[in-house]
Amino acid sequence: MRAAQLVEPGVFEVRDVSIPQPAAGEVLIRVAGAGLCGSDVHLVAMKERLFSLPMTLGHETAGWVEKIGEGVAGLELKQPVLIAGIWGCGRCRPCVEGHENACQYWATRMPVPLGPGLGFPGGMAEFMVAPARTLFPLGDLDPVEAAPLGDAGVTPCHAINLVRRHLRADVTVAVIGVGGLGHLALQLLRATTACRIVAVDNDAARLALAKGYGADETVLSDEHAVETFNQLTRGLGVEVVFDFVGASPTLTLANTIVATSGAVVVVGLAGGTMTVVADSPPHGLPKWGVELIRPYGATSRDIYEVIGLAQRKKLKADIERHPLDEAPAVLAALKAGKVKGRAVLIPPR
Repeated sequence: MRAAQLVEPGVFEVRDVSIPQPAAGEVLIRVAGAGLCGSDVHLVAMKERLFSLPMTLGHETAGWVEKIGEGVAGLELKQPVLIAGIWGCGRCRPCVEGHENACQYWATRMPVPLGPGLGFPGGMAEFMVAPARTLFPLGDLDPVEAAPLGDAGVTPCHAINLVRRHLRADVTVAVIGVGGLGHLALQLLRATTACRIVAVDNDAARLALAKGYGADETVLSDEHAVETFNQLTRGLGVEVVFDFVGASPTLTLANTIVATSGAVVVVGLAGGTMTVVADSPPHGLPKWGVELIRPYGATSRDIYEVIGLAQRKKLKADIERHPLDEAPAVLAALKAGKVKGRAVLIPPR
């Protein structure tokens, strides 16, 4: 079968490999589509060998059940499923409670829990094997369109659920970065809250799309952005800032515009830094009582919620479809910022 693999640090190519077979408790999936993510760009660019290579990438994948391993119940052949992007041990307390993104087994071995395309063979292939517990039925959803929901949908859902208590109807929230995750975050906020939602980006073309995703207001991320937010909030600031970029300029903006006792939720991986000044106002940043949260992945509850919203047509990824064999070129386009929403790789049929 064809598979897009990280062969060695910096080398990403499509190769012929053997079709895997499911062991007990596992399922073989015929892949319908696999999304490309900014974290794939970071992974390919890394100079260190974090995992055993070569490794098939792809941590947001959907497909159909092709073969069921021994001891698996509750799944049917040809059933469409979404594959969770994080695989914990399945046995520790957080895992049993549906929080595989906080697996205690991995907590003592790796900086974060691993998953498909992040330590295990991923979904950028014609077939992949996954533990049965990591599969979520899609019902009548198109698995190609649903594939990005496995990361780009569930990650912002988890980030939003972590600060749900802040998201009252009388507050303003900001979403920085209207990209692969940000455009779904806007839809999630629109579908599940009554907040005033402000989309922020340095790309006017993306901002032009933001209101269609659910934003009430848009702000160009430039030297006037802080002043604009002061006008929008009467100087009070934004209750929650979701930063889906994570660069130093966006973190500085988030740090500046967040309200007293608000929250800054950093999801993006652009490697920026935020300065915290332990001083009283007006010099201290962030303001008093502000939470700083770095969410990782999603829980089972988040995944079910995202699938349910998609089934009710409240959530849909804006996707580009590309043949699997074009994976290296699509990754380069993503790195160059030329992918509007989410790129999905389609294996040969």
